[in-house]
Amino acid sequence: MIKTYKVMLLPNNKQRTKLFECAGVARWAYNWALEQQQTNYKNGGKFLSDGELRKKLTELKQTEEYTWLNNYSNNITKQAIKDASIAFKNFFEGRAKFPKFKSKKRSEIGFYQDTDKIVVTDTDVKLEKLTTSKKKNKQKLNWIRLAEKGKIPIGENIKYSNPRITFNGLHWWLSVGIEEKEIKNDKYTEGIGIDLGVKDLAIVSNGQKFTNINKSSKVKKLEKRLKKLQRKLSKKYELNKMKTEGGECRYRKTKNIKKLEILVLKERRRLKNIRHNYIHQITASLVRTKPAYVVMESLNTSGMLKNKKLSKSIQEQLFHELKRQIEYKCAWNRIKFILADRFYPSSKTCSNCGSIKDKLSLSERVFTCEECGYRIDRDLNASINLENYGKSIA
Repeated sequence: MIKTYKVMLLPNNKQRTKLFECAGVARWAYNWALEQQQTNYKNGGKFLSDGELRKKLTELKQTEEYTWLNNYSNNITKQAIKDASIAFKNFFEGRAKFPKFKSKKRSEIGFYQDTDKIVVTDTDVKLEKLTTSKKKNKQKLNWIRLAEKGKIPIGENIKYSNPRITFNGLHWWLSVGIEEKEIKNDKYTEGIGIDLGVKDLAIVSNGQKFTNINKSSKVKKLEKRLKKLQRKLSKKYELNKMKTEGGECRYRKTKNIKKLEILVLKERRRLKNIRHNYIHQITASLVRTKPAYVVMESLNTSGMLKNKKLSKSIQEQLFHELKRQIEYKCAWNRIKFILADRFYPSSKTCSNCGSIKDKLSLSERVFTCEECGYRIDRDLNASINLENYGKSIA
């Protein structure tokens, strides 16, 4: 089992500049590889392997125009070419859409580090070829401080997989995979069913209820502040709008606009972190009880978002993130994770007698069975049915 660790980096100004340069090299190599594949395909050629593309790039490096590539790690371009080839393969095998060229402004900023060259300590990480100088004082540039001490395991027997350096708009991050032994539980409790909703985020079949954090005063204040900042930023854009000769409108970014953009980004990140942290707390508390199995319903989120009245509330609940977290945490603890069929009527079925209602509107918050007269909270009833669904499969 491979477990991924992600730690924030604290680079100085020189290191930050070099990291952006490395990310630019990775983007250039990806786009170059994609262009080679497209040109070859149009000319009637077969798919080029990443090995063939790397040989072409090695020849390019020997020309005067592309000697600048020798100042950066060979593994950055190597992995970027491999990523482009994988993206092209996925398209032809029907797993993804046709790959697009990476944009400097909109694409994810990041690059790959070689597993043998990267060195991790409790406080720092050594990256490959941030500087080409062999002097000791210059070599210090390769060592970047970690924000959290001792978070990434270190040792002779530990092997790192797929180390990536990424930038999220505010901070640089290091993510690395480490193979770990699976946790074996001797004793398991009864299985649980989890029903997701808008009024409350999650209702568990054992009676636990996790409220909607978006209704809390802390989140509401942050959302209000974010709206004010966005409105202020929009006004600044309008004031700095320029018309070109062709009649097109362009926006000139001033220093004040850039400062506001960073503030908006910080508020968005803060909101995102609060929501993700809350989901981590929920999923960790559920897995800690060591249930025999966990059952969740497969929601058609894209279809639910078409409801204009509830789309914002559904989007803020992060149902997919909760499912993703509970799924991998169950895998860590060897707990069986079951995803109920999308058309399983968990809300319409009576958890007492098993009869199914023909209609059940969203306004009916209490489930009343027409056959046996059983009354129960609508969401709790659905979670109990999901638990029973798990019993029938397990």
